Amino acid sequence: MNTFTLPTPVVLIEDDQRYRESVTALLDLAPEFRLARSFSSAVEALGSPIWESDPPRLVLMDLDLPGMSGTDATRVLKQRVPTTLVVVLTVFEDPAAILAAICSGADGYLLKRTAPGELLEQMQNVLAGGAPLTAAVARTVLGLVRRSGSVPPRMETAAAFALSERERDVLRALVDGLAYKQIAARLGVSIDTVRTHIRALYKKLHVHSVGEAVSRGLRDRLTE
Repeated sequence: MNTFTLPTPVVLIEDDQRYRESVTALLDLAPEFRLARSFSSAVEALGSPIWESDPPRLVLMDLDLPGMSGTDATRVLKQRVPTTLVVVLTVFEDPAAILAAICSGADGYLLKRTAPGELLEQMQNVLAGGAPLTAAVARTVLGLVRRSGSVPPRMETAAAFALSERERDVLRALVDGLAYKQIAARLGVSIDTVRTHIRALYKKLHVHSVGEAVSRGLRDRLTE
């Protein structure tokens, strides 16, 4: 018996018309996704009734938006609809911008130069529980935190959060951008076991999303 899976609704918040049109064309060709709405500003997007009536599963968010930044909009949106996943799509490679977006609750951070096929793959990745944050970006953010001089020694923070070694393994995998299935394969455990560890991480780290867990892990050097 064949099963039919409905495409995942996506909202695009992007003020660059040409890039908005290119992403729209890409989603039109991807049967696994459906562009629910597109907005040219965060103010316009947040004023839409879509968040109450039919909140999308995934939002693609630009950072440099008129009126309200994508970072601020992400923070507001995650407070309003915690179940909606937000992936930042931007030209900014500045470590401070990356860290601010993740701390605002973003579930992933991708550059606009990401190839179309990879963008679709990373969108699937975040839906599967991954955090599209490349190892190179993670290292850049960690370098920024270290240079700030405000990071406590790793053993002290590990003890404070009481993470088990396996929970730290799962956190490392999240920092590497792996989805639940990939983490399970890396660690040789079931996906249900991965979910159990991630729930424990959320509770111990006092976070509510993969992006926040990655940010906390990097900031407090829990992945070293």
